[in-house]
Amino acid sequence: MLTMEEAIVEPVRVHTLGSRRHFFSPYVQRCSLSSWIKDNIKKKTCCFYVEDASEGICKCGYPKVQHCDEAIKPEQYLGKEWSHHKHIREEPTDAYGDISFGGLGQKLGKYVRISSATPPEHLYQLMTEQWKLRLPNLLISVTGGAKNFGMKSQLKNKFRRGLIKVAQTTGAWILTGGTHAGVMKHVGMAVRDYTLSSSSMEGQIVVIGVVTWGIIHNRQKLISAEGCFPADYSLDEQGQGRLSCLDINHSHFLLVDDGTHGRYGAEIELRARLEKLISEQPLGNRESGVTIPVVCVVLEGGPGTLNTIYNSMLNNTPCVVLEGSGRMADVIAQVAGLPASKVTVVHIKQLMKRFFGQEYKRFSEVQFIEWTKKIQDIIRMPHLLTVFRIDEEKNSDVDVAILQALLKASRNEEGTGRQSWERQLELAVAWNRVDIAETEIFTEESQWTSSDLHPSMFSALVGDKPEFVRLLLENGVCVRQFLENEETLCELYANMPGCFFSRKLVKRVQDGRTRRGQASSTGSNKVSLIHVSEEVRHLLGSFTQPLYGSPRHKTTKDNVCLTVPSKAPVELPCYGDESTPDSVSDPGRDLFLWAVVQNNRELAEIGWEQCRDCIAAALAASKILRKLARETRDLDGEEAKEMRDHADHYEAQAMGVFSECHNSDPQRAQKLLIRMSPAWGRCTCLWLALEAQNKRFIAHSGVQSLLTQIWSGELSVDNPYWKVLVCMVFFPLIYTGFLSFRRDEDIQRAAERTEQQKLAMDSGHTNTKIKNNLRGSSQTSQLKPLNCGSRLMKFFHSPQVKFYWSIASYFGFLWLFAVVLMIDFQTFPSWRELLLYVWLGSLVCEEVRQLYHDFDGSGFRKKAKLYIKDVWNILDVLSIVLFIAGLVCRLESSDTLFYIGKVLLCIDFIIFCLRLMAIFTISRTLGPKIIIVRRMMTDLFFFMFLLSIWVVAYGVAKQGILIQNEDRLDWILRGAVYEPYLILFGNLPTDIDNTQFDMNSCSVNATDPLKPKCPILSDDNMPVFPVWLTVILLCVYLLFTNILLLNLLIAILSYTFQEVQDNTDTIWKFQRYELIKEYHSRPALPPPFILISHLVIFIKGVFVRSPALGHKYFRRELGKSEEEELLSWEAFMKDNYLSSTRQDENHSVEHRIQDTAEKVGEMSELLERDQKMVSTKMAKRLAKLEEQVTESTKALRWIMDALQSQGYKSKLEPPLLTSKSTDKDDGESSRQETEDEKSPHTYARQLQYPGSNFRRFPVPEEKVSWETNFTPYLPQVYNQQESENSSDASILDKYRNPGGRTGIRGKGALKSLGPNHKIHPILTRWRDSEQTALEFLAVYKDAEKCFCLPGGPAKANETLPQTLERILGKKLNERIKSELQAAEQIYKGYVDDSRNTDNAWLEATVLTLHFDNHSPVMSQINAIVESPSSSLQPFQWQEVSIKTCLCPYQREALRLIAQRHNTNF
Repeated sequence: MLTMEEAIVEPVRVHTLGSRRHFFSPYVQRCSLSSWIKDNIKKKTCCFYVEDASEGICKCGYPKVQHCDEAIKPEQYLGKEWSHHKHIREEPTDAYGDISFGGLGQKLGKYVRISSATPPEHLYQLMTEQWKLRLPNLLISVTGGAKNFGMKSQLKNKFRRGLIKVAQTTGAWILTGGTHAGVMKHVGMAVRDYTLSSSSMEGQIVVIGVVTWGIIHNRQKLISAEGCFPADYSLDEQGQGRLSCLDINHSHFLLVDDGTHGRYGAEIELRARLEKLISEQPLGNRESGVTIPVVCVVLEGGPGTLNTIYNSMLNNTPCVVLEGSGRMADVIAQVAGLPASKVTVVHIKQLMKRFFGQEYKRFSEVQFIEWTKKIQDIIRMPHLLTVFRIDEEKNSDVDVAILQALLKASRNEEGTGRQSWERQLELAVAWNRVDIAETEIFTEESQWTSSDLHPSMFSALVGDKPEFVRLLLENGVCVRQFLENEETLCELYANMPGCFFSRKLVKRVQDGRTRRGQASSTGSNKVSLIHVSEEVRHLLGSFTQPLYGSPRHKTTKDNVCLTVPSKAPVELPCYGDESTPDSVSDPGRDLFLWAVVQNNRELAEIGWEQCRDCIAAALAASKILRKLARETRDLDGEEAKEMRDHADHYEAQAMGVFSECHNSDPQRAQKLLIRMSPAWGRCTCLWLALEAQNKRFIAHSGVQSLLTQIWSGELSVDNPYWKVLVCMVFFPLIYTGFLSFRRDEDIQRAAERTEQQKLAMDSGHTNTKIKNNLRGSSQTSQLKPLNCGSRLMKFFHSPQVKFYWSIASYFGFLWLFAVVLMIDFQTFPSWRELLLYVWLGSLVCEEVRQLYHDFDGSGFRKKAKLYIKDVWNILDVLSIVLFIAGLVCRLESSDTLFYIGKVLLCIDFIIFCLRLMAIFTISRTLGPKIIIVRRMMTDLFFFMFLLSIWVVAYGVAKQGILIQNEDRLDWILRGAVYEPYLILFGNLPTDIDNTQFDMNSCSVNATDPLKPKCPILSDDNMPVFPVWLTVILLCVYLLFTNILLLNLLIAILSYTFQEVQDNTDTIWKFQRYELIKEYHSRPALPPPFILISHLVIFIKGVFVRSPALGHKYFRRELGKSEEEELLSWEAFMKDNYLSSTRQDENHSVEHRIQDTAEKVGEMSELLERDQKMVSTKMAKRLAKLEEQVTESTKALRWIMDALQSQGYKSKLEPPLLTSKSTDKDDGESSRQETEDEKSPHTYARQLQYPGSNFRRFPVPEEKVSWETNFTPYLPQVYNQQESENSSDASILDKYRNPGGRTGIRGKGALKSLGPNHKIHPILTRWRDSEQTALEFLAVYKDAEKCFCLPGGPAKANETLPQTLERILGKKLNERIKSELQAAEQIYKGYVDDSRNTDNAWLEATVLTLHFDNHSPVMSQINAIVESPSSSLQPFQWQEVSIKTCLCPYQREALRLIAQRHNTNF
């Protein structure tokens, strides 16, 4: 199991080193594989050549030429007989690597030649570590006929489709014999069909063939001491003879070598050991105690298949038998519904004759007896046997039958308790089969609590199984309880699949350890919520507070997080001077955030549905994903695009819920926007949307309504603009009601609510509680109208009024600036110019205030970055810098600098005028146009680079052709750049044509600085340059620039206009926020009077140190009750939105078409199935009727022969007439066999005698009784401890087992012949006063190494009290001696035990004594149990349950005791 560090660090290591090792990684992997195989994998070879009956062939099966010289003449083996164990030795293997079968669509497989004695641990390590196979969630062992056989097309298709489906959905390994014949060929064809229909590499089916090396045809092509990469293997069925070819559709091969050639079955033992090892491996990454399940699928087969089924079921491996596949599978399927007493030797003979045909004649009587016994044992385990019948509707799919068989076996193994259901659920989660969980696990019988489902919830989340997560939530998982422990969330992040965020998280952990100077250790690499909080805060923005608290005060467990030092305090931005609250626990947010950071949309969707603050959660997810997309853009473009798409999806989710809220209650919806969310770092939804660049959300009418309300301040949003402008000039009008204030509207609405409340109070039908709420709200909602001073202050502090005054002030500034530049620019500054300087100083102070004013608590660094990114701020800084430069030059005494200063100020005036465009961004008409101009300027800027290439190219060429050695820089630039640029606007040059040459327009030697230099002249003062060349150059230049490039520019600008025009309104609404925020925080006085406000702010901040006023219009902290009410309403609106969304999807055309297609497909399948089912049932009934007629005829004939022979036996054997239908369900077989019909002993007839390698003689059910004639019965004698006369037949015959034959004679493992008496005194009590569980006193036995029932052998001449004292101990026996008279005997007699033989058996007496918990004796018993002095014979109270580890007869005794006390067992 991966540790937490490995689970996260590994993806980072792969990512950083992957590109560097990409070129030689295959070579490195091959070298690593070769080195590992040479060290761990061996083969087997014969080291002693002894010629067999065939000439030139050794007893090992290989010819003489394939033996080494040492094997042909071995000195140490001379005179000895050949032995497989002595003369087969192991050597390093010489066959491994990749195998290629050729052909279209065939993929490379893996193979290795291994010794039959190879430890299965090495093979499992080879497959998982060297071959890089993913750990299986299920192992499917397919067995059956090794030779080709036919199946009905319907059964064959269902088998192939079901096998692939179960392997694909569960991530299973399929284990087969690996050859291209029989059942292995059917599995290979199933894989081939899947491979041809699917091109996904991730969905490759793992099919492992375990083949005997000595029976492989063309195996020489696989041999290479250094490995074959690849080995070309061809399928040659015609030339294989007695050998077999490998199946070309298997993905991996284990070639088992036992040193022989041509002998089948060498792989059986190793395959069984490998299956057992895999079944012991833990399932998944968590230590839940659930191991990898194994299932055996049986098709056709012979006697060997019966042995495989028998051994598998003895190992508690469930088997699925496909009826209709032939031979042994059909024999078992026919008797699966019968009780064991009805499965007789005669019946088995008839079935074998029916399904085996001519092969039946080769079987002996003893074989029939053994097979009957095994089949009887098989059908006694119905929980492990599942028969797939194609005519049964409920088993319509093989994959469902396989998974149901595993669940049925698990259910019986664990009993019906909670552990059984939890194990089944773990299996269903591992297989990712929601359908199985819904039908088999989450039934009315099972009652689940949230804590019971937590392990499965963790597995489903880590395994990326959203359907299971949703199913678990629907069936009782509480997210709050699931994430109640912080360690669970840490484990989720530790087991997060490899993604960009996990790599960033690991880097942060490593960087933190490096900064602290700590050495790398296991504890220091753990991921804690502090690291997650820091990384999420980096993605959300520094304006948020940590989601999981401050690292300085956070204490966590050493096993899940890092120890973070507190040497330096963490600087956390906060809103104003508010204190940082503790982190808020929100499990829905934690689950949603965990899914979002790994870009898992389906899991995030489920987590979002669990969030209470869903709008903020969706906006935060959009912000996180956009940030991740920008950071991962250079690494993985596709992943970045997917992240952006998911960010847009979450923005749409936020818009959908907010639309529902706004349509229901606009005021509440606006409160959601400005409410500070404790779950998301005390940030508001409005600010999250702005940071995430969610333009569509900001453009929502509800958000714009809030911004308009903030823009108007305390003024009503319904006031026309002209009224506001009039009141700005004639402000006394605000006292006349000329302007409406929001307070007036609130008072009017409050009055209307009061009237409604009075009506509700007067109504006799209104609930008393509602009346009380209305009365309380009416008392608290009384508002006072604004007085004169408040109206004046509210009016001038409105951002709208501030904006209008700023526009007027700015126009006044430009007018004053223009007057100074054109009229009043004197040597000594006039009063106008001095006023201009003061005015500019107020603008500078305002820019400084904007830079340092932390409006949203993002910090100075973030504020400075945002300030620089704004184009208008850049223009402001540039204009101020130019003005200061011009002012410095203007104040100098030099005339030159004075004029330069004026020029700079004139240029600066242009920039100030351009800055005027920012004012019009508030306009709905001009604002979008300014956005278009800005986008076009960007396009024009890049276009100039392309244009400059042609301008410079033509200008330099023309200048070089016309002018010889011009050294004046200004005329060089004029000729090379300026004149070619003017040509674009139609100013054609005249100096390139001789006909227009004028000697007076130029200077010959460039002596005249006002004239260009003349071109190269001839003796008659005429230009000598090639006119034809200059004209061609001009034509080409005009063609590309005036026609091509200018039209390209027009097309670019048109495209930009069209692209921006569609989203102009959205972009304008988004950018409108910045202007509103600027004027909301701006002082009321316009420049230059704003200096007064700046002075007041400076005095308050520096000297008085008064805190800044909170911005209640942009963020608001709600009370706890109001917060809960608002979130509940938001959750209700979210549910409405989700239901409407699902309803729209269900009514969409695509969904209707898909639904109709599915229904048509289901109907056609049902019709086809019913038709085939009817025909199959009819054929079955006709066949049964024909069989009954035949048997009746035989019976009549037998009766006639018996009568005619006058007492002599008939020549024909009496037929077996059975009316029992075999069409019943397998699950009913246990109910068909009643208690009276059960065999007197079953465990006593197990073929393998316990504790030895001795096998019993098979005793079928009908041959158990001694009165029944059983001629072939010849059991062997077995005595574990030899004693006198223990093997004497005459003595053995004196003792006969009362239960019947057992298949073995002698004492076996028992101490004496005849009955071996045992006494079991069982003390019981109730666990608690509620009698929730019945418990018994168990004693620890050193021989069994476990707790079991107290008991021991009853010795001769020993009284019962003496026996009990010996069994229970003297101390305990003294305490209960007085109560022994009340002991109840619940059983006495013969017991069915696996140690019984024909001549020795167990007889037990079971006594039970129940104690009351409050009795003095019970206290004394508990004191003895808990006393350290009882360590010599420790006791322990254990629950009376079917899961108690006891032998069968002891478990039966506990069942009788539980029945006596009327409690469940």
